[in-house]
Order: sequence, then C-alpha cells, then structure tokens
Amino acid sequence: MKKIYLILIVLMSYTGNAQIMTQDTTATKKFLIEGDTIPRSHIDLAEVIIFNKLKFTSKEERIRYLILRRKTLKVYPYAKMAAERLVVLNERLNTIDSKSKRRRYTRRVQKFIEEELSAKLKKLTKTEGQILIKLIHRQTGDTAFNLIKRLRSGWKAFWYNTTANLFDISLKKEFKPESNHEDYLIEDILQRAFYKKQLESQASALSFSYLELTDKWSSKDQKKK
Repeated sequence: MKKIYLILIVLMSYTGNAQIMTQDTTATKKFLIEGDTIPRSHIDLAEVIIFNKLKFTSKEERIRYLILRRKTLKVYPYAKMAAERLVVLNERLNTIDSKSKRRRYTRRVQKFIEEELSAKLKKLTKTEGQILIKLIHRQTGDTAFNLIKRLRSGWKAFWYNTTANLFDISLKKEFKPESNHEDYLIEDILQRAFYKKQLESQASALSFSYLELTDKWSSKDQKKK
C-alpha cells in the first residue's frame, strides 16, 4: 500500500494547474400556490430534499452500505480539500507572470500538501483509495489519470496507473452515479451527510441532479421487486 499512498500524494499535490467550475450550492425554486393570486416570482424558497427511507433486502446488504458510508465519510474531506487547493492555487498562479516563479510556487504548495496529507493517506485501504479517486473526479471534473498526464507526463500517468492496478485501483475511474449504483449510493451518503452537517458541502464539478438520480434508482428497485 505504500506505493498507492505515494500515488495519492502525487495526485493531491499536482492538481495545481487544473481547472474546475465552482457552483452555487444554494438552489432555489419558484412556486405558485394554487388558488392564490401571488405571482410565481414573489416566492423564493430554498430547495428542500426529502430523503427516501433506507431499505435493505438483507442483513448483508445493510452491512455493505454501512461500510461504504464509513469509507465515504472518511475520504470525502481529502477530495474536498484537493478541489479547494486547486482553486486557491489557480488564483495565485494567475497573478504570477514569471514561469520560474510559478514553478517555485507550485513546488512549495506541493510540499505543503505532501506534509499535510502523508500521515493520513498512509492509513487508507485500497477500497478507500478507490473511493477517493472517484470523489476527486466528482470534485474536480477530471480523472486522476488525466490530471497526472496533463500536469506531469503521459509516461508518469501510465506507470502510476499500472502500479495502482496491482492493488485493484484505477486512476482512470470516474464518478458515474447515473449508471453505477455504488456511485449513486456514495452520492446519497454525501447528500445525507451534508443535510445532517456531518460533512461540509461542496458542489460537484460534474453535472447531475441528485433528485433525478433518486427517482431513477428508486424506479429500478421497484421493478426488481
């Protein structure tokens, strides 16, 4: 696992020049109360999410969900921090004209991130590492492989991914809650944790609707019964 830890350190350190889209996390909807004359535009309400009650078909399924929740809650802060570092670093780099100064500043940030994360990332299991790879894609909009390829080199990305594959981890893994049920469960875990203030919310760089995902997967579950 030491090699995987080193790969994650490099990934978290070299997201310096990547770009992400920041999103407003406060969604609003307009409503017109039936039978009333109040214009639609006069009511501005914050979006309220009503979560479905968690249902499991077996004890084993419930245990798998609880394990996934524990791992997701553990690694999400790292992905969130990577996205935040990305924004701050990009803003700072945009003010530096000299290429040499930009490189020196990037190296200082990389060293800081390595020292800050090294002890914590060493403790991640391979499944936690794979969830982190997915969440980095969720928060930055790019895969770990592409980030390394663009910021280091294609050769480095190839060898990092080859090493990761030995531990059943793929740096090319994407976060796809629309088509991957486990990814949807991860998103569901995050949304519930945001609502309960267990985690600090950060908008995803990917374009999807949690409510639409819930409807989709709920419908599929109903068809199985």
